[in-house]
Amino acid sequence: MATATAIPTPTLSEAEQKTEPHRRLFTVDELFAMVEAGIVAEDERIELLDGEILVMPPIGDPHADGTDRLDESFKEQLRRRARVRVQGPVRINDSSLLQPDIAVLRLRDDYHRRTPTPADVFLLIEVADSSLQVDREVKLARYAAAGIPEVWIVNVRARQVEAYADPVDGTYRSRRMVTADGSISPLAFPDVSLAVADFLLA
Repeated sequence: MATATAIPTPTLSEAEQKTEPHRRLFTVDELFAMVEAGIVAEDERIELLDGEILVMPPIGDPHADGTDRLDESFKEQLRRRARVRVQGPVRINDSSLLQPDIAVLRLRDDYHRRTPTPADVFLLIEVADSSLQVDREVKLARYAAAGIPEVWIVNVRARQVEAYADPVDGTYRSRRMVTADGSISPLAFPDVSLAVADFLLA
């Protein structure tokens, strides 16, 4: 009876391994250099997540309207207390540059020379429609790992806000759910109250 002979698994030489396709990951500084060189358009909606460049899809009307209304409310109530940015970059680390819909930042005079980092952030808000899964399952963990103190995910379809706080070891230990008939305040500014129905219209 013939016996089976094991066929050795072929291995690639070092030279062959170098020719195998692989992903090219980028740093935040490299992304800025590409924008400066015109390789990436400055007004293109892109994010860098763990070294990968993501082209963000256009936002829908409910998403845009909710973002506008949040921006107006925060700027009215936080005048001279915080900087409020809409869809501006936040440098999470050397390989991730994200653009939350709203960033409530510490007042500084040098943002024209440097991108905000987690140390500058009071609150980040992601208005989520089609992006809900990515915001919850991908971005939220990156924000927690970076020590962002509070993140809101505004769920457009469910008309509710998921508020996350107390980041420890890459996860948020606190979560509040606020429905459309409720109000919510940032932890850093408890005197600032926003009615959810005002920025999540039916």
